[in-house]
Amino acid sequence: MSLITSIQKYSIHDGDGIRTTVFFKGCLLKCVWCHNPETQNYSKQTSYDKERCVGCRSCEMACPHQAIHEENGKVVTDLSLCEACGKCTDYCNQNLREIIGKEYTVDELVKELRKDEMFYEQSGGGVTLSGGEVMTADMDYVEAVCKKLQRFGINITIDTCGQAPYENYERLLPYVDTFLYDIKTMDNDLHKKYMGAGNELILSNLEKLSDSGARIYIRIPTIKEVNGTDEAIRAIISYLLEKNIHVAQVNLLPYHNTGSAKYEKIGKKYEGVDLHAPEQEEMEHFTELFKEAGFHNVKIGG
Repeated sequence: MSLITSIQKYSIHDGDGIRTTVFFKGCLLKCVWCHNPETQNYSKQTSYDKERCVGCRSCEMACPHQAIHEENGKVVTDLSLCEACGKCTDYCNQNLREIIGKEYTVDELVKELRKDEMFYEQSGGGVTLSGGEVMTADMDYVEAVCKKLQRFGINITIDTCGQAPYENYERLLPYVDTFLYDIKTMDNDLHKKYMGAGNELILSNLEKLSDSGARIYIRIPTIKEVNGTDEAIRAIISYLLEKNIHVAQVNLLPYHNTGSAKYEKIGKKYEGVDLHAPEQEEMEHFTELFKEAGFHNVKIGG
């Protein structure tokens, strides 16, 4: 069993057509700009909006672990004591608290995903398994979900950062139609700085996936301070050509900070405040660099 943070319906940015995206909890990378910080941890977590809290203290009285207390007129949650039991969410009069991470059986999840089969069929869409990092989830569970989805003729896409054991990818190859595969930077030191780990395993897995004949969309979160230069983009292009990576599509994803508000709610600090998206003209220029190198299916966004 794996924890799932959310199921997003009618998504048009996580693969082809209209899709339902399942966000699994847990990731081995810690990207500074992560849009879904609530998916990094593998355990259940409490999220609460302290800015909108009215200080009724009902949650404090309900908490069996003494994790909630009043401090200078504000209700404070000590997340180091919190066991994400959910008692506080039952008693919050403003509905400002939630437990992140829900368990579904395989049958429950597949039943939920099949509700939108009509949209998948009409649009050429399907289901995308994302995260966090789905490839570090319980692979017995993930494989069972994929088997059932395939049995119903539902297109399956995996959205992955590549930081997972390759044998996990091998297990899913018979079922997955497309891998959305992130490349952030070829500079290993920068990768360690901004992602919390080197890129060796990520590149190795990509090469093996390509050799296996997998359909791969390369996705590049494009950030001025990380890879938003001609040099950095050309390095990615050179790598893809040198390793003969079979790329069906390239998506350049301009940086945005829309997930930054989530950090405080789970007791974290957003470290991406000094990051910037390239200008539109720069993004178009990077697109042209890929096209000039022979990559014809190149998009901004997606």
